[in-house]
Amino acid sequence: MPLHLEAFAEGLGFPEGPIAISDGSIVFVDILKQTLCRAQASGKVDSVAALGGGPNGAAVGPDGAVYVCNNGGVYTFVDANGGKIPGPRPAGFKGGSIQRVDLATGKFETLYDSFEGAPLMTPDDIVFDRSGGFWFTDMGLQDADGSRTGALYYASTDGRSLVRAARIPTPNGVGLSPDGQTVYVSDTMFGRLWALDIVGPGKVKPGPLPMMPGRVVQTLTGFQYLDSLKVEAGGRICVGTLFTGGITIFDVHGGTEHMAVPDLFTTNMCFGGKDMQDVWITASSSGRILKARWPRHGLKLAFNL
Repeated sequence: MPLHLEAFAEGLGFPEGPIAISDGSIVFVDILKQTLCRAQASGKVDSVAALGGGPNGAAVGPDGAVYVCNNGGVYTFVDANGGKIPGPRPAGFKGGSIQRVDLATGKFETLYDSFEGAPLMTPDDIVFDRSGGFWFTDMGLQDADGSRTGALYYASTDGRSLVRAARIPTPNGVGLSPDGQTVYVSDTMFGRLWALDIVGPGKVKPGPLPMMPGRVVQTLTGFQYLDSLKVEAGGRICVGTLFTGGITIFDVHGGTEHMAVPDLFTTNMCFGGKDMQDVWITASSSGRILKARWPRHGLKLAFNL
C-alpha cells in the first residue's frame, strides 16, 4: 500500500537525522545549512545550534542532550534533478566528530574527533542502547580515485571511551534489533544490509570471512545506495534508499518491500506518535520533511524527549 505523504516542513537545505519529540515537533540536522533544527507541527522551523561542518545524524541520549554525528563538511552540494545533492569533497577537508548539544541552550561540545590518534573521517548515523552507550558509523571517504574503508564504533557519553567494533566499506545507517542483541548497518555503495551479533559493549561476533563484518541480511539489485535506517517494533529494518527514491524494508528472514517517496535522496525516517505509527521522512534533495502513517509500529528508541 503506498504512503499518503504530507509536507511537514519545507524550504530546508538538506535535512537528515530526524527525531520525533513527544510534543509533536521534530528535531533534525541540516547538512547543507550546518545546523541542528527543530520543526514544529505548525511548520515553523527554528535553528537550535550552528554546528559547522556537516551534521549528518542525531539521537537523544540518556541525559536529554542531542548527540550529533558531524561528517566534517565532507560534501559540497550541487544542483541536480531540481534539488540539491551531495557533491565532491571540498579542499581542506580534515575530518568529522561527535558533538553533544544542549537542546535548551544550543550550547555544544565535541566529544570525539579521533580514534587512536587518527582523525575520524565522516561520522554519519547514531543509535543509543539501553545502557546509555551509543553505536555510530563512520562512512569513510570515497572519490573518483579510490576509497578509505569506514567503521562501526561504540562510545560512551563522557567522551572517554571509544571502541572500533568493525571495519565496513561504506557504513551509513545504524540501528538495534528489538532485543538489543543485533546491530544493523547499511553499507551504502554496495546496497547491502549487515547484521552484526553483539557479544559485549562495543564488541561484535566476527563474520565468517575476514572481509565480512557480520551476516548479510540482503543486497539490493541494480543501482541503489542505502542511507540511514530505523527499526520496526516487529524487527523489520527500514532503510532510506537513494536513486530509486524511498524506504526499503528488509525482513530478517528474507525479502524486501519498497515504499516510494518522490525524492531520489530519501535519506532517513523516524517513528513517533502515541502508537509509533506516525513517520517523518527526510526528502533531502528537495529540502523537505514529509509525514505519513506507517503500516506497522516503529520501535521505541532507548531514550527520547
